[in-house]
Amino acid sequence: MMFRLPTRVPIRLRFFFRAVFALLALATLALAVTVLRGEKQRNQREALESLRQHGAQIAARLRHPTGQLALLNAGGAEPAAAPMRPLLLPFSAIDFDDKAKAQQAVEMAGCLWQYPDTSTLCVAVGNNPSAGGFIYAVGSFVSGELVPHLAGDLEIEHAHRVRIDVDMRGRHFGWVAPFELLPDAGPGVRGRLTGYPADRPVAHGDRPVRDFRGWLWQDGRCSDGAVEPPCNRRSFMSVRLPVEMFRDDLYAKRLVWPPPDLDRIQVRVRVLPPDEDAPLFDSNAPGAQQPFSFGDLRALLTAGETLHVRPLLADGKRGPDLLTLRGAVDGDNRPSPWMVRLINRLPVEGEGARLEASEVIATTFGQHDVLLIGDPRVLDRNLAGVATRLSWFVGAMLLAVLVAWLAIEIRIIRRITVLTRRAALVSNEVRASDGVANIDLSDLRGGDELGVLAQGLGDLLQRVNEDVRRDRIRAEQEKDLWHAVGHEIMSPLQSLMALHGTDDDPSHRYISRMQQAVRVLYGHASPSEAFEATMLQLQPLDLREFLVHVAANARYIGIDAVTFDSPGPPVPVRADEYPLEDAVTHVLRNANRYRVPGTAIRIELTTTDTEARASISNQGPAIPDELIDRVFEYGVSDQEGAAAEGQRGQGLFVARTYMAKMGGTIQARNMADGVMFTLTLPKVAEKRQGRSA
Repeated sequence: MMFRLPTRVPIRLRFFFRAVFALLALATLALAVTVLRGEKQRNQREALESLRQHGAQIAARLRHPTGQLALLNAGGAEPAAAPMRPLLLPFSAIDFDDKAKAQQAVEMAGCLWQYPDTSTLCVAVGNNPSAGGFIYAVGSFVSGELVPHLAGDLEIEHAHRVRIDVDMRGRHFGWVAPFELLPDAGPGVRGRLTGYPADRPVAHGDRPVRDFRGWLWQDGRCSDGAVEPPCNRRSFMSVRLPVEMFRDDLYAKRLVWPPPDLDRIQVRVRVLPPDEDAPLFDSNAPGAQQPFSFGDLRALLTAGETLHVRPLLADGKRGPDLLTLRGAVDGDNRPSPWMVRLINRLPVEGEGARLEASEVIATTFGQHDVLLIGDPRVLDRNLAGVATRLSWFVGAMLLAVLVAWLAIEIRIIRRITVLTRRAALVSNEVRASDGVANIDLSDLRGGDELGVLAQGLGDLLQRVNEDVRRDRIRAEQEKDLWHAVGHEIMSPLQSLMALHGTDDDPSHRYISRMQQAVRVLYGHASPSEAFEATMLQLQPLDLREFLVHVAANARYIGIDAVTFDSPGPPVPVRADEYPLEDAVTHVLRNANRYRVPGTAIRIELTTTDTEARASISNQGPAIPDELIDRVFEYGVSDQEGAAAEGQRGQGLFVARTYMAKMGGTIQARNMADGVMFTLTLPKVAEKRQGRSA
């Protein structure tokens, strides 16, 4: 039965390449997911640490006087520049008589409003009602040289003056304070602001408002970079305004401090030049920037952080939120929804822990709880935003893997598949009886390794096809030769058969064997095919009588001294007489060729219940070990040039072939002084032998 390769092309190599690229893609995705998980874990740790740091920074800012100012004024409305409203200072009062102390107090408290013309102003009240119910107005402005009010001059409009208006609880209070120069100012200019009621002109006998106190200082240096006057100089004013309502409530012991309507008190401060109504400075001027407020803390907050400021009540509970601030969200960070869901599903250590930091800030009027809370979802969204941008790089890597796979698939794997399929077809066609088909490999040729391999295979196929065609022609020629030889030999054999036609003529037997040999070989392309295709006619045969006949007639074929001495009963076997005689004769010729001259060839017959064994032995050289198992193969011989001498190495092959067709075997083994061949045939049962007879 001829073996054929499977028509299905093997896929191991393709599967290996595809598996490698699939694993590479999976490794890329796994690396990206692992990095995301690590970044999420790191972000959570950093968020907690950042939350603590921001909480500490916010607490430090709130413990500073500017923060205290914001906490003390957190309950009111958002401060407005026009009209200005007093702020509650973290100090009990301002030492308004001392320029340095007053300036330091307002700058430290951070209550100064900044105006576009570089002017500043702080309107505030102290946190201690026992210091008196006063409103302080402290600030600075830029002007030319100050013109003082002269003593005894009732026209205060000829000097620089400060006009202050206060509206509270449905009433209006106004003061106008001209600048009065003091002679001992030292460097620069220093003077008093004397307050008069603003609702009427100053007349003889009018006295200044008793509790109105104000000071005005002007630097001796030019503020515009000039070296010599005239030039603009910066002036600093500090005014204490008496508020009768505060003082009356204080004396009546019904004063509530800070006043609950502090954020509804409206104050306007103007600095008027001599003989003009257009102010040098007006607190209602647009463009003022408010002092420090809780909004400044928003810069310390990151996305996802929320600041809650709540007062601590007497029972230790937290009151309602004074304010809530949230970190600004990056509008450019727009994460993909699927990336957000992916990051939310990534498990990390400590997930679900609350991110918060708390501090307690003490003020004059109580304690405040400052709670900073972080939102993990915002952190995940921020990470998702970064991951969304980086996902393009991961996608590019996966696309590169896909392109590389497609390039190898199209350029290499496809050609390997085609080459494998055609190689399998070549292998099947080589085993076929009609040779190799004409398979075109020109489309696979090229300058790379596969192209060289395809070119080599194509050249090999061409060479094999040429060899197959030559072998086919040679086989046809040999077949024609066998036809001619058989035809020419059969005619003389027919004539010899007529001359020796009697059965008792010894030549008749050998002429019949020659005719059978010609018929076996006639019409076949090779002897091996002829012998293998021979059909034998098995009949009952007495093996003992047969061996006696072979030994007696061996001298007629040139083999002398063949002995067989085995008397006994018949040994019935089933065999074809002439092929069995050919097999024994080939063994005898082989024994004759190698025996020591003058020695005999011995034939012995032994039997068992089921088998009959004919042993043929001689004295001579042993069969080499490397040939002991191959001597029965066609064309095997231990003599160089045996074919040239007419020895084709087919005698023992014919003997084995005939013995196998008769159900027997033949074996060779080396003995001490020679070689023994044993031919074994199955015996015929006595009952079958009698029925045949």
